[in-house]
Amino acid sequence: MKIAVAKGDGIGPEIMDAVLSIFAANKVDLEYEFVEMGKWVFDKGYSNGMTPEAQAAIERLGILFKGPMETPKGKGVKSVNVTARKTWNTYANKRTFQTLHGVDTVFSKAGIPIDITIVRENIEDTYGGIEHMLTHDVALSRRFITRPGSMQVIRYAFDMAQKKGARRITCGHKANIMKLTDGLFLECFYEVAKEYPNLNADDKIVDDLAMQLVVKPDQFDVVVMTNLQGDIISDLCAGLVGGLGFAPSANIGDHISIFEAVHGTAPDIAGKNIANPTALLLSGLGMLRHLGFRENAAVIENALLYTLEQGIHTGDFGDKSKPAVNTTEFAQAIIANFGRVPEQGMRPMMENTVENLAVCRLEKNTMMVSKETSEEKIVGIDVFIESSENHDAVARKCLQHTTDLFKLVTISNRGTQVWPKGSVFTNLVNQYTCRFESVGDQGVTQIDLLELQKRLTQDFKICSTELLNEWDGKRSYSLAQGQ
Repeated sequence: MKIAVAKGDGIGPEIMDAVLSIFAANKVDLEYEFVEMGKWVFDKGYSNGMTPEAQAAIERLGILFKGPMETPKGKGVKSVNVTARKTWNTYANKRTFQTLHGVDTVFSKAGIPIDITIVRENIEDTYGGIEHMLTHDVALSRRFITRPGSMQVIRYAFDMAQKKGARRITCGHKANIMKLTDGLFLECFYEVAKEYPNLNADDKIVDDLAMQLVVKPDQFDVVVMTNLQGDIISDLCAGLVGGLGFAPSANIGDHISIFEAVHGTAPDIAGKNIANPTALLLSGLGMLRHLGFRENAAVIENALLYTLEQGIHTGDFGDKSKPAVNTTEFAQAIIANFGRVPEQGMRPMMENTVENLAVCRLEKNTMMVSKETSEEKIVGIDVFIESSENHDAVARKCLQHTTDLFKLVTISNRGTQVWPKGSVFTNLVNQYTCRFESVGDQGVTQIDLLELQKRLTQDFKICSTELLNEWDGKRSYSLAQGQ
């Protein structure tokens, strides 16, 4: 079996070499095709951080094992890490956080074991990076949460939790504020939960979840979340077990999967052979299990855990009264401990069930659309306009352009209603949202909306618009604060 390997930037090459040396010593039956990705590829003029040959190889092989990579700052390019995850639709970011004996934390010293798996949606949310300056003072980021995308990652999380024998699966969200976006994600969570009656499914508002993780992390098992919130919470969980140096990461897709270390490139210690390869090794072990190399993974992980129990450590962690070893020596210590098992946390031995990857050859993009079961009606429009005038002046101009089709319902500023009622204590910026709704029960057409916008351009610069939709009479847009 052959996989693609990208060594990465900074400390990437040396920790990747250490991990691959451990695999070789354990006779892992893999071949590697090394591909060009990372900052140095950006510097060669490839705006997505990978060469065309690298992309073709990864799509041909279906597995990418990668070291940490840096995205150049201030050059207007997207993160190569995010680009890779999104390009190949690796929709589920799985990160497992476990107590490692020999890695001292507040919780390990208190005898509180941690075994938490965060499943983070990997494609949508604000990570679409769709941003615009509406005025010179106002920036807008669009946040997309979709039903098909949510169902993909949530179904993966439930399936993984069941196979793991999890006692609980929790949805982290902010649906109390983002009622449509996080509300849709939470709705999908409970829809899938019905298919897994043996799992205890519940939900937590993300700020409460963050507090509970710090206070009593052992109450959680599997947590599934949207992209940005999942990114933040997964790093919080890394802090519970010793930091990002002990946090493996897998990005799972239907056709391509990526296994990587999510810590930084540490350019200050690059080339010194002192970096800690544990996170990349743990990510690699997740990859081996994904590919069916279960026996190899168990032998290597037990050796790693035994090595940590013996107090062997690199300079970034461990008992400072004991001398640190370098990257190569740490890898050699693990190899020397093959066949040994730790006193705590031993991984069970399972036979390898390796099969050749059936890489799917796609000829066109997959369109994901759920069945629309109710009637859609356009009932108005939100018009985002630029103006430095007071809201009353904005309202007077808007009212001049209404017809018997539309009524001006509300004007808001940064999401807070300022007209027809509001407070003088609400500070304003030079961008208003003017909401026009249809008169009576009749719907309106897009042509009607375009005519309204055409009239409004006589007085305003229109920055953006959003349709106001209803499905079966249910409002599918948020109200302004105070409306």
